[in-house]
Amino acid sequence: MLEPLWGWPPPVLDPAGPYAEKVTVLAWALFAMGLLVTGVVIVALWVAIKGPPWIKSKLGGEKVVWIGGVAFPAVVLTILLVWGLTLTASLTQGITGKETRIRVTGEMWWFRVQYLGPNGEVILNDANEIHLPVGEPVVLELRSADVIHSFWVPHLSGKKDMIPGRKLFLRVQADKAGRYGGVCAEYCGGPHALMGFVAVAHERAAWEGWLAERHAAQAAAPAGPAMPGRRIFLESGCGACHRVAGTEANGLIGPDLTHVGSRLTLGAGILPNNHGTLMGWIGDSQSIKPGNRMPSYSMLPAEKLDAIADWLGRQK
Repeated sequence: MLEPLWGWPPPVLDPAGPYAEKVTVLAWALFAMGLLVTGVVIVALWVAIKGPPWIKSKLGGEKVVWIGGVAFPAVVLTILLVWGLTLTASLTQGITGKETRIRVTGEMWWFRVQYLGPNGEVILNDANEIHLPVGEPVVLELRSADVIHSFWVPHLSGKKDMIPGRKLFLRVQADKAGRYGGVCAEYCGGPHALMGFVAVAHERAAWEGWLAERHAAQAAAPAGPAMPGRRIFLESGCGACHRVAGTEANGLIGPDLTHVGSRLTLGAGILPNNHGTLMGWIGDSQSIKPGNRMPSYSMLPAEKLDAIADWLGRQK
C-alpha cells in the first residue's frame, strides 16, 4: 500500500528523484552564498563604523569599491547563473518519444490531466492527479487555459510556469513509490492558495495495471447506469460542465468525472475523497473553496445529494 507523503503545503528541499535533487543542490548553494555575502556585508559595516581609521580609509578607496562592489558580484553571479542553468538543463530537455508523456493544463482553479499516446493523442482524461512509473523520467506538457499558473511538485522536480498560448515541458521522476503533493506556485487570483494536486508513483507493473484498469473502465458502461444518482446528475445540468464517459454528460468546462471515484482528493487536492466530502462539495462548494467556478447546489435535498455522491463514488 502506498503511504501518503504529501502535506499542505508540500515540503520542499526533500527530493525523491534526480530532478528534484538538482534543484535542491542549487537551492542550498544559493542559501550558502547568500549567508556568505550577508556575513561579508555585516563585517564590512562593522569595520566601517567601529574599525580603526587606517582600515576605514582602505575600505573607502576607489579600488576596493570597484573590486568588491562591481567585479566580485559580477563574477560570482555569472558563475552561479551558468552553473545553475547547466545543473538544471535536463529538467526541460526536448521530448525523445520514449518517455511517458502527460499533458497538464492549469485552469481556474484546478488541473486538467490528459495522458498522451506515442503520437501525442489523448488516451485518458483525469483531473488534479497524475500517476507515473517509478524510476523513469516522465515528460509533462504544461499549458494554461486562462491565466499564468505554475506547476510544482517539490519532491519530484522544479517548478515551471504554465503560460496561456504556450506549450512548455518539464521532466519529473520519482525514485520510490508514494504519493507526493503539488501546488500551483504562481498567484492566479481567487482561491489560488487552494489549488493543488497529488502525484502518485507506482512500480512499473503496478502503473501499467492502473493504466489498463482505467482504459477498461472507460470503455465499459459507467457504474450504476440505473441508479437514481445518475438521473439526478443529468437532470440537474451537471453534464453541461462535466464529462462522464459512456453517459450523455459531455461537458468540458469542469473536471472530467469518469474516474472521480478513484481519486484521492476533491476540490483540487484540498479534501479527502469520500462519500461525505463529495456530498458536501456538490451541495456547497463555495463554502469550502470560495470563488471557485462550480456553483453550489444547496437547493437539492440531502437525499438527492446522497444519490449523486453514491453514483459518482462508483465511477472508478
